[in-house]
Amino acid sequence: MSIVEIEGLTFSFSRKEAPIINGFSFSMEKGEIVGILGQSGSGKSTLLRLISGLEMPMKGTIKIAGTTVVSEGVFIHPEERGVGMVFQDYALFPHMTVKDNILFGLSRLPRKQRKSRVDEMLELVQMESFEKRYPHELSGGQQQRIALARALAPKPNILLMDEPFSNLDADLKESIREELGIILKKADMTCIMVTHDRKDVEAICDYSIVVGQSNVPNDLNGNKIHTIK
Repeated sequence: MSIVEIEGLTFSFSRKEAPIINGFSFSMEKGEIVGILGQSGSGKSTLLRLISGLEMPMKGTIKIAGTTVVSEGVFIHPEERGVGMVFQDYALFPHMTVKDNILFGLSRLPRKQRKSRVDEMLELVQMESFEKRYPHELSGGQQQRIALARALAPKPNILLMDEPFSNLDADLKESIREELGIILKKADMTCIMVTHDRKDVEAICDYSIVVGQSNVPNDLNGNKIHTIK
């Protein structure tokens, strides 16, 4: 069964503008890591917002793990979709410790299971000794790993990552890319990653969709996959 199934997705910021996403269809299987590659304004981050429920399409259908989350007459709220998100700025709560940041997404888990899940996530991202630290006490790479742990803790059906390396300096990017790929594979996580950097895709993704480039036969205004790997 496909984890994500998108059919005929169309979105415009206003009725007067041409759609930034037009009739887009796509599906992916469990455990796949797919890159959405393109320049600013090409619609790639908007696609993540539509999947997560932060935007409403003009038309089209999105299914996640077999459940229709949006179609004509159907709209499931973001918190009910089983989607984890890692944002460009990581969006960690500055007044919370690492442990409490990860706990934040576990309110639906029985209280007895929460601590073991936090411990499991800290081990996964190799940050076991950092649970009492605050975000400002962490490096950029460490903050990213905690943001990843927080997103993975509730066991989402799919993880969406929006430009996850853009705040890291060049020296860090290479090692962090490798770490992230290992963590995602270890967690058997299905993931869509938006980026403008082809190296991100080559390092982590199974294949990619290239958007907003005229030399690519089909992009978010079509449905053909442009394979990187």
